Amino acid sequence: MSTSSPPEVALDTPRGPRGPIGRLDPLDWVRVGLLALGVLFVLTGLLPAPEAEANMARIAPLLLFLASVIVLAGLAREARVFDVIATRLAIIGRGSYPALFGLCVLFAAASTIFLNLDTTAVLLTPVLLALAARAGIAALPLAMTTIWLANSASLLLPVSNLTNLLAADRIALAAPEFAARMWAPQLAAIVATMLFLWLCYWRRGRRGPDRYVPPAPVTMSGPRQRALFQITGAAVVLFIVAIPFLRTQIGYAATAAALVAVLAFAILDRGALRLRLVPWQLLILVTGLFLVVPTLSRFGLAETMTALIGTDPGPAGAYRAAAAGAGLSNLLNNLPAYTAGEAVIPRCNVDTLLALLIGTNVGPVVTPWASLATLLCLESCRRHGLPISLRTFMLTGLGLAIVALAGSIGALLLT
Repeated sequence: MSTSSPPEVALDTPRGPRGPIGRLDPLDWVRVGLLALGVLFVLTGLLPAPEAEANMARIAPLLLFLASVIVLAGLAREARVFDVIATRLAIIGRGSYPALFGLCVLFAAASTIFLNLDTTAVLLTPVLLALAARAGIAALPLAMTTIWLANSASLLLPVSNLTNLLAADRIALAAPEFAARMWAPQLAAIVATMLFLWLCYWRRGRRGPDRYVPPAPVTMSGPRQRALFQITGAAVVLFIVAIPFLRTQIGYAATAAALVAVLAFAILDRGALRLRLVPWQLLILVTGLFLVVPTLSRFGLAETMTALIGTDPGPAGAYRAAAAGAGLSNLLNNLPAYTAGEAVIPRCNVDTLLALLIGTNVGPVVTPWASLATLLCLESCRRHGLPISLRTFMLTGLGLAIVALAGSIGALLLT
């Protein structure tokens, strides 16, 4: 790959909500409008009430999980859990970029796998960018690590991605069985991501200086901050440990862990408990999609998706489903792409459904709007003044999507 690149411009992603509804940004109004449209479909009978009720009953546990795990992760950031880990990794790297590369990949992948890709996008990206500024570390490689791994490392567990929760529910797989089915595709996706990260952003000549200065350790300001760090960190660890054992009750585990953190902050730092911790934008987006997409499926979308995905349950059908999922994700967004595709795949075609899942998880790395995680990562980059070339972003993302999808689907079929 040539070391020359076009002039860099900051990708202009929407700002997150700042306060009352009068200050919502355009993307927030799209989410609100989507929910209002879904409610209108139900009220007018375009979507029968029993079908709407069934869809809401299906996603209610998922919404509980999403809200809980993001609140938990947000309070963990307030308690400086992520700052301590990121700084410790930079210290362990001892100024070596190859060592830091491996540690950051491990951190971003673990955050995505165990705490959901939106946690990596919302919390880990700004932490690593702030670390880059403090330690003189090249910021672009760190940013692209979180952007890409927030997507490509989201295959292993049901909790890693909302689409995984939907797929696991559809084919009745608890966390251990889901991981047993997806470990090989996940490994292939991470290896492909590491290869492209190193060649495109981390190798010598692309990252800037040959070495960085390890930062000083993070220090706690007093007993209250130390207590918040210990309690919130323990809540995160307990949630992660519970994932293999609670199987279908993972939403309750996330809620319990979040309540521990909330209680700790209520006692020690009540000012940190704000409504902005609740991811209302994501919750209304998911609710709206599960009212709008089923309605559109009743009026032609199902036929279109069947034509794109096909009906072949074999290897060719798996690659076709993955390509359709990735293509629609980059054209529209991965969540509606998955929900529309899932609706037309028979329950017995497990490989086809998992291939679609891989396409909508690993593939949305080409366009900035392909996944919410990508949008959130890019927003953090914009706020930190980090310019990213749109052309370079899309070309390198296209290469990664092709290689990662080919390897992941191959691994799925081999296992």
